[in-house]
Amino acid sequence: MNSFSILKKIFIVLFIGLGILSASVLENLKFSFDFSQFFPEEDPDLEFYQDYVAEFGTDDNFLLVAVKSDSTVFEQGFLNRFHQFSEESKTFDFVTESSSITTLSYPLKTSFGYTTLPIIHKDDKNKYAKDWLKIQEDELFVNALIDEKGTSLVVALQTIDNLDYEKSEILLNQLRKALKANELNDYHILGRAFFYEAIVEMQKSEVLKTTLVASILVFTILLLVYRSIPVVFISVLSIGLSLLLFLGLLSVMGKELNAMAAFYPVLMLIVGTSDVIHITDSFIRKIQNGLHKYTAIASSLKEVGLTTLLTSLTTAIGFITLLSSRLVSIQDFGINAAMGVIVAYLTVIFFTGSLLISIPEKVLIGQKSISKKWVNYLLRINVFTRNHPKAILYGTLVFTLLCIIGINLISTNYEFKQTLPNESKIAADFNFFQENYAGFRPLEIAVMSEGSAKVTDFSVAQEIEKLTTYLKEIKSIGNLQSANLPYKIINKAHHLNKSEYFALPENEILFERYKKDAKKLARKQLARFVNSTEQIARINGKLEDVGTDSLMVIYKQIDDFAARELDSSLVKVKVTGKSMLLDKNSEYIRTSLLEGLLYGLLVIGVIMVLVFRNFKMFLISLVPNLLPIVFAGSILGFLGIPLEASLSVVFAIVFGIAVDDTIHFLGKYKLGIAQGLSQEKALEKTFIQTGRALVITTIILFFGFLVMLFSIHQPSITIGLIISVTLVTALVLDLLLLPVLIRKLLKTK
Repeated sequence: MNSFSILKKIFIVLFIGLGILSASVLENLKFSFDFSQFFPEEDPDLEFYQDYVAEFGTDDNFLLVAVKSDSTVFEQGFLNRFHQFSEESKTFDFVTESSSITTLSYPLKTSFGYTTLPIIHKDDKNKYAKDWLKIQEDELFVNALIDEKGTSLVVALQTIDNLDYEKSEILLNQLRKALKANELNDYHILGRAFFYEAIVEMQKSEVLKTTLVASILVFTILLLVYRSIPVVFISVLSIGLSLLLFLGLLSVMGKELNAMAAFYPVLMLIVGTSDVIHITDSFIRKIQNGLHKYTAIASSLKEVGLTTLLTSLTTAIGFITLLSSRLVSIQDFGINAAMGVIVAYLTVIFFTGSLLISIPEKVLIGQKSISKKWVNYLLRINVFTRNHPKAILYGTLVFTLLCIIGINLISTNYEFKQTLPNESKIAADFNFFQENYAGFRPLEIAVMSEGSAKVTDFSVAQEIEKLTTYLKEIKSIGNLQSANLPYKIINKAHHLNKSEYFALPENEILFERYKKDAKKLARKQLARFVNSTEQIARINGKLEDVGTDSLMVIYKQIDDFAARELDSSLVKVKVTGKSMLLDKNSEYIRTSLLEGLLYGLLVIGVIMVLVFRNFKMFLISLVPNLLPIVFAGSILGFLGIPLEASLSVVFAIVFGIAVDDTIHFLGKYKLGIAQGLSQEKALEKTFIQTGRALVITTIILFFGFLVMLFSIHQPSITIGLIISVTLVTALVLDLLLLPVLIRKLLKTK
């Protein structure tokens, strides 16, 4: 007994000390967001893109600022204020280039050489109508720097590559200050810096909100169940400490919290709650039966502690299965979540156990016991499973068939806008650019010359023009530019700036002449589209957010056109870019999910066979563990929710927690058999003792994940809803199907 007394003091002091240390390093915890976190690793297209970036830079190093006018942009005061802002934007930190319709001009070839014409004569009101007509004829700037109604103008900023959060904040602060100073208050922003700021702010808000709401929820449910403030205090303190230790560990390890960070608080709270309830429930039941608290804790740790260790390991393995994903963000989430599960287990075993034996028995029991009600309800369920096994089996079969139908309805046609915070400034700005401009998603196409040809040859330029003309026919593509752009502009300049001459020169002689002019006058422009060896040319544009599957069709159409219509002896074409790489995720999500779950199932199967020493128990556990996963997939299908990267964590969470309940049930049943009880008596004892803990934990898990319905992040809402409903299904299967399977497959004398 003295050893227990000494150990409890050591563990309490140790964990409180670790908690204080964790709190002191939380300020070092970093949040990050980068689309590259969602790139499929070890993919040949990713390798090609990395080489492409080395030649041309990233394709998301832009920031678009659309400024709206009350009626039309062709108002002198508005144009002057907009122009002033455009000029100031050139001096912003981290901006390498700034373009707008008031700072750009048309080149014009005269007998004295090249001169320029303004696109808009902002100081001459009488020319506004003619300027607008010319802009519409050219179609070079419409939906790129001015919308087709003439009600907004865009300043297109090019920034340094890979802006981080701090640099994004600096740039955006300068930008907003300049907009305010120039009285341009109706504006919309789109680009990497703005996304970085908005997503990181959302992550911070979500972590804080989910932690607060889930904590209040857990406290309320525990109070209603145990009717004892000390028990609830111990539970909440233990769960909160495990979350604090986990976040402190991430900080010490230098981990950056990415887009999946909002799941950590809820995950730690529910995993910690499950462990706390199983230990606490067992301990209180034993002291209610008259055992001394030291004897009770030793018995609880022996019976429930081992089972809880097993469930923690299986839950951790469920998350580790996410390592099979090709996405770095999902892999990181799997590793971090697995660590969190182990941290929660260690905190509960050592800290919670120490607190339980530090409080008098009478205080823990509470004023009113509700055990008899639980016993009656749970025994009725057991009787139902004994009297209606066929109905349960047939019901399970029908349920399985419905789930299979739902899974076949799953779509991967995911739209990027669904990842944006609901009713937020960034969502509104995204929609504005979708509706008024060419879209947001960058389109990058590499055109590579073959043999001795160069992309600056007239014959290759003609092939590039064929492809560009085809791309213009695709409705979802806009704002196209290519290596031919300087030649077409110079050709137009040689013909009095007439719009019909915005085309490639008619013959190679003219093309070569214009090429020399382009190298003198537009060297920087050419460098954006042609690499130093003139072996690769770039075509870029913008894609509307029409859904992953639809975009994959467009990519295939481009490949097919290039193979069918272009001269393969001259050029080879490849679609690339961040947008395409993100869309490729749909090819890997299903495969990686199946592979990960299969590996996890095999590892957990080995553990269960070794622990239970009965292969039939492993087989019995398969159905109630796999069906919730199938059900989760069917919900996506029936509700028409497209499968995307972040939703893949649903299956790991459901798998890990569903296995927990099954192991607790089978563990208690095996213990009853080992104590010499008959099969029916062992099942009764399992329902009475473990059934209560399973129901309580599922209630907390259900409402815990429903907390995510308060999120402003649509994938988080979807994940919370699906997991909540699915975990209730897992409980029902454990309480109804497991007893039937045990009676059928584990017949005893």
